Amino acid sequence: GRRRACGEGSSELATRRRALMQVGIKLPIEVLWTGHDAVPAGKTTLDMRPPDRLLSRGIRHVTMDQLKRQAAARALEHVRDGMKLGLGTGSTAKHFVELLGEKVAGGMRVVGVPTSEATRADAERCKIPLTTLDQVDRLDLTVDGADEVDPALNLIKGGGGALLREKIVAAASDRMIVIADETKWVDVLGRFPLPVEVIPFGLAATQRAMAAAFAQCGVSGQMGVRKGRDGHVFVTDGGHWIVDAHLGRIPDAPRLAGLLNAIPGVVESGLFIGFATMVILAGANGIRVVERR
Repeated sequence: GRRRACGEGSSELATRRRALMQVGIKLPIEVLWTGHDAVPAGKTTLDMRPPDRLLSRGIRHVTMDQLKRQAAARALEHVRDGMKLGLGTGSTAKHFVELLGEKVAGGMRVVGVPTSEATRADAERCKIPLTTLDQVDRLDLTVDGADEVDPALNLIKGGGGALLREKIVAAASDRMIVIADETKWVDVLGRFPLPVEVIPFGLAATQRAMAAAFAQCGVSGQMGVRKGRDGHVFVTDGGHWIVDAHLGRIPDAPRLAGLLNAIPGVVESGLFIGFATMVILAGANGIRVVERR
């Protein structure tokens, strides 16, 4: 059957949309999410391009990987020739790097700063020219994933273990676009364990100070040093360890971020407060774009 744009309803509206789309005009729809998925009104659009599935009998379900790639493709539309880009880390950001590599092969001129050694390897494989923050003053745009996003566009990042370099690169960027599947949108941060990058020396003292910071914010939970697939302690690209804190809910993420950053043994936390300027969420019903007010 014919692919239908998400939200297609009355015959009059459908006719107008088809007429516009036939001449290459994309028609965004202003939408307001409700319930536990509430997002700021007036700054959210639902992209009319349907996801990669057939809305008919025999639906081919969209996989999580396909959703991530759709979000990455939408972010790529914000990249212009000559840009200096921050290249994020993780499964969703990897899709962006691969799609960017196709653009570079087609003649687009960009340079990128990778946020991890894994991303560096992916970018080199895709023949994307790379640079460093020692060689450029500012980046035009960083595109990265997230483990959680709240309605204020604050984030939890660090599930892939690259949170320190990710935050350094994001802070050096004029804009940050976060790409994710819609399951990453939450009312309140904290369901995903909060990664905190720490110095191995004095770990017990650092964890006691972290527990005190949690208590000041009215939260608590188990903490554990992250292990790698081989069962040994996971070591970041910077040579540090990561403590994952299972807090459940973080009602005041900005306050907790400040308290954690004041602890001497903490290198950086996975709370990204005020960095994201746009979030692109891919779901079964299309692409949602949320911009910071």
